[in-house]
Formats: sequence, structure tokens, C-alpha cells
Amino acid sequence: MIDIITNEIKKAMLAKDKVRLEALRAIKKELLEAKTAKGAGDELTEATTIALLQKMVKQRRDSADIYTTQNRPDLAEPEIAQMEVIREFLPSQLSPKELESAVKRIIEETGASSLKEMGKVMGVASKQLAGKAEGRDISETVKRLLA
Repeated sequence: MIDIITNEIKKAMLAKDKVRLEALRAIKKELLEAKTAKGAGDELTEATTIALLQKMVKQRRDSADIYTTQNRPDLAEPEIAQMEVIREFLPSQLSPKELESAVKRIIEETGASSLKEMGKVMGVASKQLAGKAEGRDISETVKRLLA
């Protein structure tokens, strides 16, 4: 993944695309830090990479939301643009219908029948749907289906 990002950085530099370049450099920084962290073993698993990218997308979305509520579109727009660049490197996300059917299947597997068992369903759903859907979307779907 780091090699792919490095090649994309070169392309962005040639194209003089500042927003894309900034986002790609941020991705590379996070990946290198995770790779060299204590206990990482100098290897990045696909799950770790996906988790890092999802965290970065969430950070940018949260920042953009704050800037939007403070009526600062000049600051929100670059955050949204960077978020879109980062999303390119994530696996394709499930549609709301696909997410709902996956969560229904998980609810049947776990035998959950009420909101009290949401934790049990979320544990399984978070593992099975990692990288395919955002945690907030999974949580909202589980809550809606168990209610």
C-alpha cells in the first residue's frame, strides 16, 4: 500500500494537485507510523490499513462538520476533498440495503431479539463488516432493526 501511495504522490506532484497531495502525504505518514510502532513487527495487515484509513476519513468528516456548523466553508471544503481522496483507497462500501441485509443475517446468527443484546450483535457485525461499512452506520442499522 505504501508503494501505491508513493506513486500517487508523484502523480499528484506532477499534476500540482495540492489537496490530493496533502491527503496522500497524510496517508503515507499514518501508514509509516503504524508500521514502525512498537509491536507492529514492521508489517501492516490489510485490517490495520483499513482501520487507519477509516479513522482518517472520520477525522476529516468530523472536522468538516465542525467547520460547516461554524459557517466556514473555506475550511470545510479541503477537508471534504481530502476525505474523498482517502476513500479511494478503502474497499467499496456496502449500500444501505446491503448493510441492512447483512445486519439482519448477523442478528439471526446471534439470536438477538432486543436492544439489550445490541452489544452482542455489534461485536460480530463490527468484525464481519470491517472496512465495508462505517461503525456509525452499522450501529444505527443494528439499533433500528432491534428496536
